[in-house]
Amino acid sequence: MNIIFGTDGWRGLLDSEVNEETVALVAQAFADYCNIKFVNPKVAIAFDGRRNSNEFASLFAKVLSGNSINVILSNNIIPTPVLSYTVKNNNLDAGVMITASHNPGKYNGIKFKGSYGGPFLTEETYKVEKLIGKSEIKKSELYIVTTDLIPNYIKQLNKLVDFKLIADSGLNILVDSMAGAGQTLIQEILAISGCKASTIYGEAKIDFDGRLAEPIEKNLTFLSDILKNDDSYSFGLATDGDADRLGVILDNGEWLSAQETILLLADFITNIKGQNGDLVKTSSVTDIFSTYFKSPTRHVHDVQVGFKYICEKMIETNIAFGAEESGGYGYGKHIPERDGILSALYMLEMLAFSGFKKLSEYRNKKRKEFGVVFYDRIDFEYLNNDRIDKLPNLFINQPKQIADINIQKTETFLSSRGIINGLKFILEGTQRWVLMRSSETEPLVRIYAEGQSAEEVKLFLTFCKYLIIQGERND
Repeated sequence: MNIIFGTDGWRGLLDSEVNEETVALVAQAFADYCNIKFVNPKVAIAFDGRRNSNEFASLFAKVLSGNSINVILSNNIIPTPVLSYTVKNNNLDAGVMITASHNPGKYNGIKFKGSYGGPFLTEETYKVEKLIGKSEIKKSELYIVTTDLIPNYIKQLNKLVDFKLIADSGLNILVDSMAGAGQTLIQEILAISGCKASTIYGEAKIDFDGRLAEPIEKNLTFLSDILKNDDSYSFGLATDGDADRLGVILDNGEWLSAQETILLLADFITNIKGQNGDLVKTSSVTDIFSTYFKSPTRHVHDVQVGFKYICEKMIETNIAFGAEESGGYGYGKHIPERDGILSALYMLEMLAFSGFKKLSEYRNKKRKEFGVVFYDRIDFEYLNNDRIDKLPNLFINQPKQIADINIQKTETFLSSRGIINGLKFILEGTQRWVLMRSSETEPLVRIYAEGQSAEEVKLFLTFCKYLIIQGERND
């Protein structure tokens, strides 16, 4: 089987693609990589609640141990950011997370983490990939230590979050862990300080209890319905399959878009927490972000979609906050990694500081400052074999207009193999753009758009979907 890594590690269908044989192959390649790059390497390994994740983590640990690599293995299901923090906090050389993140339960996969506590850089991932199948697989249990990785992570959160402020505010939140790796962790952390929280879907399930474990509006209707009918909550939170991403539902049951969540968190980190440093966002984040937060003393960096590109920027320069539109947020005082748990706690601290009891009230206040974001995204299934060729061809034969609005600038984004997998058209006027991306791990094409009205955004998305399907020029 030809194993190819995508933007954030390797994901594939369970059994046919991700199985004991292929996991062992990847583990041996990773072991070879570690032994080439490090002296006496030390690696942490953890897993989510998917089918076979525990077994794959154990297998991966045995292969590393068989190659004389010291392994710290999690003794239970944990969120990805806990694993990432463990790597950085313990001065380890690398980390391995068995997860397919928000992908459906029929998928599984592997994420690699660097010593800095964030995703592997593109070139390092490629080095691992090139070593697959080059060595005989070796196994042992000699160098494996199994332990609980949660306690030290909680100690870190106590340094970052004002739990007394939260407790004194009397705020009450409802957490939907989406039957993922977050389980009841947020509730347990808050309970230590006497803060109020309840959890639904707090037990990890291999099929996420029949839902897609992606914290977006269409997947959070149950959380929304509870909030609509129970006014005791200040707002609702949801974490994805491996709890590195966050979704927010207002106290009235209304979805708080990731775009608005990003603006609120950026404002909280820079203007309330007073953290110095630049900001970084992916190209799919609203232009309001740059307009509002860029200053003579603070630069806003724009990178392509994929948190590892945010991570790269966080490693090379002083970054206070990094954000992607899919709900992944990272913090410079923590780790260069998405952390859905810390993001949830920061949302709670933010509201506690504001003096408001309901997030909807605070959102309404901040909208008067930021304005309204007109943005949407569609993911449509594209099963034809030419999916990867679509955007390179469209770049060569690109239109002059999108829905009768002139294209001012075109930006391209490349995969690790140098192929155009992202194409962004900057349109005439303010806050007008369209971004198209071909998924490297699923038969999907994603289209993102921002405009000056909801109707305009819909036109942009429809037009670009037609471009992808038909592949025709609009001269």
